[in-house]
Amino acid sequence: MLPVLCAALCAPALPIRAADPPPVVSPERIKAHVTYLASDRLEGRGPGTRGEELATDYIAGEYKKAGLKPVGAAGTYLQPVPLVRVVTSPKSTLQATKGKEVLDIVCEEEFSGTSHTQTDLEQFDAEVVFVGHGITAPEFDWDDYKGVDVKGKVVVLFTNEPPSDDPKFFGGKALTYYGRWTFKFEEAARRGAKACFIIHTNETAGYPYSVVRPLDGAQLKRDPDKPALAFAGWLSRKAGEKLLGLSGKTVDEALKAADTKGFKAFALGANLKGNIPTTVEKIVSNNVVGMVEGSDPALKSEAVAFTAHWDHLGVGRAVVGDSIYNGAADNATGCALLLELARAWAAQTPKPKRSAIFLAVTAEEKGLLGSKYYAQNPIVPLGKTALNLNFDMILPLGVPESIVVTGAERTTAWQTVKTVAEKTKLEIEPDQRAHLGIFYRSDHFSMARAGVPAFSVGAGMKIKGKPADFARKAAQEFNDKAYHSPQDEVRPDWDFSGFVTLAEFALGVARDVADADRLPTWNPGDEFRPAREKSGVK
Repeated sequence: MLPVLCAALCAPALPIRAADPPPVVSPERIKAHVTYLASDRLEGRGPGTRGEELATDYIAGEYKKAGLKPVGAAGTYLQPVPLVRVVTSPKSTLQATKGKEVLDIVCEEEFSGTSHTQTDLEQFDAEVVFVGHGITAPEFDWDDYKGVDVKGKVVVLFTNEPPSDDPKFFGGKALTYYGRWTFKFEEAARRGAKACFIIHTNETAGYPYSVVRPLDGAQLKRDPDKPALAFAGWLSRKAGEKLLGLSGKTVDEALKAADTKGFKAFALGANLKGNIPTTVEKIVSNNVVGMVEGSDPALKSEAVAFTAHWDHLGVGRAVVGDSIYNGAADNATGCALLLELARAWAAQTPKPKRSAIFLAVTAEEKGLLGSKYYAQNPIVPLGKTALNLNFDMILPLGVPESIVVTGAERTTAWQTVKTVAEKTKLEIEPDQRAHLGIFYRSDHFSMARAGVPAFSVGAGMKIKGKPADFARKAAQEFNDKAYHSPQDEVRPDWDFSGFVTLAEFALGVARDVADADRLPTWNPGDEFRPAREKSGVK
């Protein structure tokens, strides 16, 4: 005590100011996580690769340091996810024939995709039918398949859906699941089609053809009792012009017809002949899952769930001399935030009443496969999972003054979301990419489809101290120059300070839900409400 006493007696009195408490979430740690996960050493974090082992070991190690309970297989943090790696041979051929006219469509350059039958070779020679957007939606009085039998045939279509400003017609400007490419393939298979090709345009897809060009894919093990396409693929715009040209149509004319009410499918008067050799390999990838138990003896069997996908595209075709698809923004950022949220949640005293699951999932880039598998094999039953907050591709642009939580308004947790946004001084902003179906393109959709109230948390377009169009321009530049390319790397000008704000919001929402009297659900009439009720939540 002597030094303190001496200081008090010998020095003039000074005002004592308590040090500011450190932020719950550290931007420096976020940056360090992103830098490691997106480093060349991890080789793009492809499922079933050395990069996966390094990534999942790192995430599991961070869970352990944070004090999370391992709830995976055999007392580990890993939930094995059996996958089938399906790689289309670049020597695959596709020909369009009409009478004596033969058009070769070049693999990769003009068509891409994979077989869904999980066999070594698929061959077909079948009539081509153009089915518009490939949608059957009786609630909107829309049926692109009306009056046409496509069993054993090849269907050609566009992604997206009929444009609308009416929220009661295909959700207005926001894309519904009917507009997603996954739905197109699912519906074509249900209709008995042999193969399905989507004509790519930047406008309908929302990204360049290079994004869908890769020939390697992964799938969950096929259910032999369900129909599967011999080939599910994409045609470049150039190939679409060639194919539609056989019937005297252009891509723009066909798209205009597809967007028009009363559209009727029509045969192109041509056949598509495909020879598709495929490499099929069974692999095991892993979700990484840890738990922080709740404080309430009764409610700790229920949980809130935080998710982000750890995977990216691995090593692929070189672009500007670089072949490692590092996936810094997509999705080392979301993973890094997940790790910091886990550390912050585990450090809380007292703990919230319900438990929390932290789930880093695999194979999002292959079609949300890791989250889909978890939804089929949950650690906490879906009927006891209160809410899922997901984090995917967060550009580090600074401190957000607005936030995007598309889908939250469809749940009974909406009031909580609004209250916490107000507390954290965040304006809730409409998703400016809703017309691209962003809600259906990330892992929360797997949980939502299984009934769990779920949405992604992302920064909006208003960034503190930046011009009004700063975030929009940055997002557009990323989409045009880096998305799903080797150029998605850590940038020296990235500012991670805004992740603190996002974390405060996410933790606030999750805490309130974890301590609430009852579990949230989807609003009456919502497409996911029946699945929630089936899980036991009324």
